[in-house]
Amino acid sequence: MAGQIDPEDSIFESLRRDDAKAQEEKTRMVSEREQVLYEKQQRRLGELVGNNTTLPATISSVRVLGASHTRSSFLKRILDPILSANHDRPYTLSEAIRETQFAVDRLHRLDIFHEPISISIDRPDRTNPSSTPTDIDVYISAREKGRIAFKTGTEAGNAEGSAFTNLFLRNIFGGAESLNLNASLGTRTRTAYQATFEAPILANPDFRGEVGGLASSTQKPWASHEEVQKGGWAKLRWLGRGGKHELGYTGVWRQVTGLAEKASPTTRGDAGDSVKSSITYSVMNDQRDYPLLPQSGYFTRSTLELAGWGPLQGDVAFGRAELEGQGAVSIPIPGTEGNSGVAFTTGIRAGLMYPLPLGFDSKPQTSRINDRFQLGGPTDVRGFRLGGLGPRDGTDAVGGDVYAAGSANLLFPLPRLGPEKPLRIQAFVNGGRLLALKQLESEEGKLNAKSVQRSISSTVAELGRGLPTMAAGIGLVYGHPVARFELNFSLPLVIRKGVEDARKGLQFGLGISML
Repeated sequence: MAGQIDPEDSIFESLRRDDAKAQEEKTRMVSEREQVLYEKQQRRLGELVGNNTTLPATISSVRVLGASHTRSSFLKRILDPILSANHDRPYTLSEAIRETQFAVDRLHRLDIFHEPISISIDRPDRTNPSSTPTDIDVYISAREKGRIAFKTGTEAGNAEGSAFTNLFLRNIFGGAESLNLNASLGTRTRTAYQATFEAPILANPDFRGEVGGLASSTQKPWASHEEVQKGGWAKLRWLGRGGKHELGYTGVWRQVTGLAEKASPTTRGDAGDSVKSSITYSVMNDQRDYPLLPQSGYFTRSTLELAGWGPLQGDVAFGRAELEGQGAVSIPIPGTEGNSGVAFTTGIRAGLMYPLPLGFDSKPQTSRINDRFQLGGPTDVRGFRLGGLGPRDGTDAVGGDVYAAGSANLLFPLPRLGPEKPLRIQAFVNGGRLLALKQLESEEGKLNAKSVQRSISSTVAELGRGLPTMAAGIGLVYGHPVARFELNFSLPLVIRKGVEDARKGLQFGLGISML
């Protein structure tokens, strides 16, 4: 009979559901049991240390249980330094525990083990003639994370959304190495393929090396073209004084192509191929409590890039410096206990491009459209379209060499929702200026080092003359864990000559780094 359900099928379906529920319940019970055992071990360890703080202790051995895919030589680099044989004086028991916890913290930061990683202490076999009364054996119990992860989904970047496929391989050779393969299709970046290999250096989770390659195609409608890139990079990252440091080399072939019919002479003049060979150094210090919707703390980042000069070669040559900072202060409300959810934030960004000679030549090179700064849009100066500030050629935003921008924002929670929800009302005022270098050529009509210095000085001085381009507005902000979403009503206040793309009315913003 049509539509009739086979009794056997329903029985098997019921059994499958029961098996799935049973497996889920079993997994939950195992997880709870592991947590109870971990807490019990920590209590016993705390009691042991509390009663025997100054007791002499000699760490005779350290063993890691459950690290079947991690090389023993890799673990030895982390654990051997805490052995008493490698110290010039004996430990107290509290010191031995503290040093072991430091080593376990390094294991955590390698991102190859599940939390928690537990520590237990035992006495060695008394029948062993090489043991002493103060000897202790340390056992570290860990559970390795999965070595392969595959996922698909959507992600958000600055003023862009995309769909992606990602394959992640963890602990490939047993030394916390990882390989990340990513392919994506986006609203602006039409296609992007990227492969990244990363590994800790000398088993140090705070000192890492990375090599990678990419191929992408990105539409840039504000300048009537599309940019294709293919290249690679090598980077070193480390945690040091002042925050997170990064030093890298990038070599990339670029092509300005897909010109629109209305493309300006400037865009057409820079069309075609170019090769950028550059060294970059950056340092970042993020002390915000919640980066996407901060209530307190500060953030700073500075970046220096040197391209094409001396042995770097390539087709373009310049020096680039960028600074970015943000601060947030929580504002208490009388009669409100704890966090009020009201915060005042300020942000600033500035950048400078300095023309340099290509290779070992003596004549500085002027900048290209795909290297210049762009300013304006929902992620920096709100109230203007993408590339809405700065020099223009016809309808194209051709970018600039010097810029500065700032913003002041007041955020407060919606009535009845409270500060716990990541939804805020925002009132803001922001502004900025983007300028091209002026009078680059000397009196003799030549481009040289002195004329560049004079042009830089006069252009930087011009930034401070008069009011910047400004806009103010009010809107809604949602701090999602992946990105920050904004829906603002903006009103341009000051529009300087040459700025054509002011946007009065509603503007939607999506990004991970907002001014």
